[in-house]
Amino acid sequence: MSEPSSQQALIDLMQAALDHVSQGFSVFDADLRLAAWNRGLYEMLDLPHSLAQRGTHLEAFLRINAERGEYGPGDIEGKIQRRLERAAKFEPHYFERVRPNGQVIAVSGTPLPQGGFVTTYTDITAERRRQEKLERTVEERTRALRQSEDWLRLVTDNVPALIAYVGSGPVFRFANRRYADWFGQSVASIVGRSVGEVLGPELYSELRPYIEWAFEGNAVSYEYSRAKPDGELAFMRSTLIPDMTADGRTLGIFVLSLDASDQKRSEAALVQSQRMDAVGQLTGGLAHDFNNLLAILMGNLLSLKRKGDSVTAQDVEAHLAPMLQAAQRGADLTQRLLAFSRGKAQDVIDTSLNTVLQNTATLLSGSLPPGIRLAFHPCRDALTARLDPSQLETALVNLVFNARDAMPDGGDITVSLDVQTMTSKHAAAAGVKPGIYARIAVRDSGVGMDEATLLRVFEPFFTTKPFGTGSGLGLSMVYGLARQAHGSVKVESAPGAGTSVILLLPARLGPASARPGDLPAHGPLPLGSGELILLVEDDPAVAETVARQIGDLGYAVLTAEGASDALDLAREVGEIRAMLSDIVMPGQMNGLALARAVGQLRPDLGIALMTGYADMGDSGQDIALPVLAKPFDSRRLAETLKAIVSP
Repeated sequence: MSEPSSQQALIDLMQAALDHVSQGFSVFDADLRLAAWNRGLYEMLDLPHSLAQRGTHLEAFLRINAERGEYGPGDIEGKIQRRLERAAKFEPHYFERVRPNGQVIAVSGTPLPQGGFVTTYTDITAERRRQEKLERTVEERTRALRQSEDWLRLVTDNVPALIAYVGSGPVFRFANRRYADWFGQSVASIVGRSVGEVLGPELYSELRPYIEWAFEGNAVSYEYSRAKPDGELAFMRSTLIPDMTADGRTLGIFVLSLDASDQKRSEAALVQSQRMDAVGQLTGGLAHDFNNLLAILMGNLLSLKRKGDSVTAQDVEAHLAPMLQAAQRGADLTQRLLAFSRGKAQDVIDTSLNTVLQNTATLLSGSLPPGIRLAFHPCRDALTARLDPSQLETALVNLVFNARDAMPDGGDITVSLDVQTMTSKHAAAAGVKPGIYARIAVRDSGVGMDEATLLRVFEPFFTTKPFGTGSGLGLSMVYGLARQAHGSVKVESAPGAGTSVILLLPARLGPASARPGDLPAHGPLPLGSGELILLVEDDPAVAETVARQIGDLGYAVLTAEGASDALDLAREVGEIRAMLSDIVMPGQMNGLALARAVGQLRPDLGIALMTGYADMGDSGQDIALPVLAKPFDSRRLAETLKAIVSP
């Protein structure tokens, strides 16, 4: 084969290859004349095949396109000339041209080293259609999402709850209007801010453990209180639900909070009702105890009276010792009953759980039928929990009475206290955090409960007792106590196998710390040096007894029967160094009002109060004075007088 024939064959082969490329292809030389092309160029752009000749000038191609409107309306010659001028610069170029038929062609030109350029033409119509469809889809979904968000905002803003979403940080990512208002923010201002900044340092330090626990993948419920702008204390009950991925990562937490202020007030009323119901049931046993105490007092007094003039000092001492013990036990029972039945809950304090069990045993002593045997098993270690001790006493008393009612023919009730360490696995099953817990179990050998009853035992007002004999609040109050203390309660029972109610309460090993007002029980009595004490007491017998006690402690006593006499004496007798006044007195002015008046009249006087009531109510909130609970012993009186007598 000759050399020209070989070259032609190679050219034909290359042309055939180019014709099979899906893109259009053209090469123009330095004079802008066609040097190479492929079939795709003409088919894609609908060009006449007469142009498919070497040497055809670029102008011919441009004119065809311009005349059939490829470049839009207007001056055809001008459009051709401007394109020729740009092509003559031989610069890289890329543009997309939409043909009149809607076809989209991507044109990409690359200059050659000796002039001219190689151009590829790609039909991207389908790609652009897909892109446009995708953009429309995104736009439609964005619009739908925005509409959904608007609906979500509308719904959440009108739901009577505080709703928020907290992302890592922790930072607020969403909050409804009520949530933002609760913290004095707007919906726009709260999003993107840290939780600590929105809650404030004090509240955040209180809630931070719950937030961290939720970010570890645990559902958390808790309560907290916060003062409103008007000063009213509001209670909130919150639940945190972790937002978790399939592989166990926590992306954030959903927050649902409900205003529990009204419910807390209702619960307080129900607790008081339940306490008074328990007091009523305790009355029989307490009457029995007080009759025994009175028998001791009367028996010893009558014995001394019969001896007459033959009474010796040894006889007096032998008779006085049991009388004093009986009187002290009566005072202790009275104070315990008053504290048990008061309407106001104490502040949550460090509480010795063994002491609570001992006090409950004292309350229940003699209150159960003879056929029921009650045993208390305190913990060998000192256990302390932060709670209201009277609420726990109420719960235990009600549980014991429930057990009593489940044993009409008698049986055994045991109340035990021990320590239990909850691991992560066991804590999760019990719905509490890992740590040390006090485990209080009240067990009976009664009739037990079936499965249907067990499912409803914590429902308020649910009771298995006959109508009118039970409020149905006992176990619901126990449940409320456990949740408020961040613990748990469960009931184990079966028909004929008795019932066990088990309380788990967060605790620590060690005794409860001493509280202000606790006085030392040993050591010599602090005595006075003849200082004059003004005693205000309207009951003559009580006044005479207390005046004698004060005199025995080394003080002089001036007695006033009422508030007006006390004011006159405080004003006229400058030697008075301190005043001890009863709180409840007849007339317009009680002991608290008298204390305020005397304090303004004689700021130099020390003042203390005494009362036979366990709770002074709200009237005692605005004055901070020592208060002696009647009856009081000589040590407490001596310590109080020593503290208030002005130097």
